[in-house]
Amino acid sequence: MKKGKKIKTVRVGVHRKTVILLWALLITSVVFGIYKNFTAIDQHTIHEKEVIEQRVIDTNKIESFISDFVRVYYSWDQTGEGLEERSENLKLYLTDELQTLNQNMLGEHLATSSSLKRLQFWDVERVDDNTYTVLYSVMQTIQTTQDKEKEEVTAVYSLSVHVDDQENMVIIKNPTVSNIPEKSDYEPKAVENDGTVDAAMTEEVTEFLETFFSLYPTATEKELAYYVKDDALQPIIGEYVFAELVNPVYSLKHDIVSVSVSVKFIDQKTRVTQISQFELKLKKGDNWLIIE
Repeated sequence: MKKGKKIKTVRVGVHRKTVILLWALLITSVVFGIYKNFTAIDQHTIHEKEVIEQRVIDTNKIESFISDFVRVYYSWDQTGEGLEERSENLKLYLTDELQTLNQNMLGEHLATSSSLKRLQFWDVERVDDNTYTVLYSVMQTIQTTQDKEKEEVTAVYSLSVHVDDQENMVIIKNPTVSNIPEKSDYEPKAVENDGTVDAAMTEEVTEFLETFFSLYPTATEKELAYYVKDDALQPIIGEYVFAELVNPVYSLKHDIVSVSVSVKFIDQKTRVTQISQFELKLKKGDNWLIIE
């Protein structure tokens, strides 16, 4: 029998360099993956929350200290005994330097006497850990020596006070003329009807508001629940009688009627007219309801 031709077999050995390299790469990848799993850094976004500790400043002690000082500083008479007592009392509040500075405050020929009528604090501002600036106004009653006429004088001052770690205080800056806030010329934009509420709805809403505010001064919580949703308005305390609505302004958006209105009440105790301003939102279901 004729033998068949033998097929040559090519063997790839496990120790060839290429195979070794592939195995090394695989093992390295697995080891690195395990390492990363145990030492992974959380990649989620970290929101750092900075907590700022605010120190609450109790200004009552400072105001009490300054109040006592002001009563001494802005009061005097013409008698030598009274002036000497005032000078001694100021030592309880002023540094030695300020005591010297104020020695000749009243002059050699004093022609007036003064008494403090009113003190009003406007601001106590913390400058640093131990220093505060105090803004205040005083009203003095000044009487002249010659004609005994009295005059009320109002002025504004600021001073600085040092508060030590034991909360002891001393004035370190003399009362210095200053100013207080005045009336701003700001005028809010007037609210006007925008035409979104027609005449029929205007009549409905006006009638509802007149009914509600007639009952409002004496209404209980249970009674208010018929007109007001979720305590949008609380019961009021006082003897008031509804008089009229003043300049109601209506606008409609998504079935909600916004109302800006002044309401005139008569105070039965004082017999004066009291005008309250309301910003309301109304919605109609079975009946009109104040929802805000």
